[in-house]
Amino acid sequence: MNVKAITPEVEPLTLLEGAQFIDAYRVAIDDTSLDARRAAQCLFERQPPWVEALLVLRNILVMPFGLRTSGESEPAPCGIIGLFPVLSETRDRLVAGFNDSHLDFRVVVDVAPCDLGQQITVTTLVLTHNLLGRLYLAIILPFHRLIVRGILQRAFFPSAGG
Repeated sequence: MNVKAITPEVEPLTLLEGAQFIDAYRVAIDDTSLDARRAAQCLFERQPPWVEALLVLRNILVMPFGLRTSGESEPAPCGIIGLFPVLSETRDRLVAGFNDSHLDFRVVVDVAPCDLGQQITVTTLVLTHNLLGRLYLAIILPFHRLIVRGILQRAFFPSAGG
């Protein structure tokens, strides 16, 4: 299992103009049958138990601030995968996310051929709107990095733990 942090390869102007935070992680897999929707389902519909526990804690902590919790989502043009409203999708790219009062968030799942398999790339973009958004982002970033690595590991290398 080799989850790598990479330089993001997305165009922020078309995905989330003004984004102040962008990161990306990539993994190569032997499977050649995944499209972006199926890869996103593998990632977001079966998260490690410790990620689910962090999400419960997050929901409890943000409720007093009026922030959206994981059970709340707006109707999405392409449905919902896990917690995320799907905003657009092609065979090779799925864009999910939401806009909230404190920040706007996008997660992009890209699938591309490589060697004898595919590479799955998860890119996160965040645009903060105010002090609460900037504080939230600063607090969540260390967890975000662990979570993205953890969900990539669990989704595509379940025997490796996570």
